[in-house]
Amino acid sequence: MKSIGVGVIGTGFMGKAHSIAYSSSASVFGTSLRPKLEIVCDLSPSRAKNRATDLGFARYTDKWQEVVNDPKVDLISVCTPNNTHAEISLSALKIGKHVWCEKPMSSSLNDSVEMVNASKISRSKTIIGYNYTKNPIVLHAKKIIEEGKLGNLAGFFCRYDVDNEADQEKSWSWRMSKKLSGTGANGDILSHVISVAHFLIDSKISKVVGDINIVHKLRQDPKEDNKLKPVDNDDMVSALVHFDNGVKGHIGASRVSWGKKCGLTWEIHGTEGTIMYNQERLNEIKLYTKSDDSSCNGFRTILSGPEHPFYSSFLPNGGHGLGFMDVKICELQGLLLAIENNTDTWPNFEDGLAIERVMDSIDASSVNRQWIDIKH
Repeated sequence: MKSIGVGVIGTGFMGKAHSIAYSSSASVFGTSLRPKLEIVCDLSPSRAKNRATDLGFARYTDKWQEVVNDPKVDLISVCTPNNTHAEISLSALKIGKHVWCEKPMSSSLNDSVEMVNASKISRSKTIIGYNYTKNPIVLHAKKIIEEGKLGNLAGFFCRYDVDNEADQEKSWSWRMSKKLSGTGANGDILSHVISVAHFLIDSKISKVVGDINIVHKLRQDPKEDNKLKPVDNDDMVSALVHFDNGVKGHIGASRVSWGKKCGLTWEIHGTEGTIMYNQERLNEIKLYTKSDDSSCNGFRTILSGPEHPFYSSFLPNGGHGLGFMDVKICELQGLLLAIENNTDTWPNFEDGLAIERVMDSIDASSVNRQWIDIKH
């Protein structure tokens, strides 16, 4: 079994998720390319040291450059604030390292274009962390669509609502800054919606009209008592969308919707049926296909099971269910197979740029109040 040295930059939620995936992938899939946890990075040396101990890394550092340039590291995870994604990824690609970058790609469209250009020059593999497209039951939904069981596709409708920032008393963070994060709900969660749209419809969004809302315009400064800081990116975002292949729909996201924990829901309507999904019930889809006997018509629930890609590597029977971290392991497995067999990944940086162009156009449309055509 060959090994591949990995380095993780950033030790927050996603840095931990990447590290758990690296630790688990060989045990789950028996892959011939086994990740080896070489080095982890955090701006805080003490936190980096603790994460190295907790997650099983051989070394730690507070300088991301040391991870990128480590001769034992061939695969870099970029799990840092959005405005640092480009610099780290470009540095890694320049010296031939593979890159697993969390979404969104960067905090500006220009940076994302530069990342794509670098990836085309490099022979390394890239992937963006749009993990909701890697769930076995979602992969099965794509298969159902490709087999034509819904007929001709007509509509795509998707929202992703959370209450992470719903409390007005919550302090300001970098996610609420256009300079540090780029857009708000648009980049952080609507990006997932767009990734699902492109993946399942198998066509790019090519025309949008969008709207945004900043619900909590001022937040407590976390560094100074009795001082408020302005929020200058979106709390809520919505858009009407047209796809290249003629499908139309609407999408939206909110980071301030009380009671919504991981409220990613989507529906795809076709001329012969409808399919629905709810991320808070991530082990099932609901499928309606018309039949000759209208008395038996209705949605049926399909539970994830060993018949669906990746599931059987975790569990022998359906109904037990996978979780968020399991799906992250599936995402990594796709990348490892691409590295090992020199095949394509999805979404690579070029696919990610298409998502970024949609996000950017929705943001621009919310300002000029007009439909925008997107050139991919």
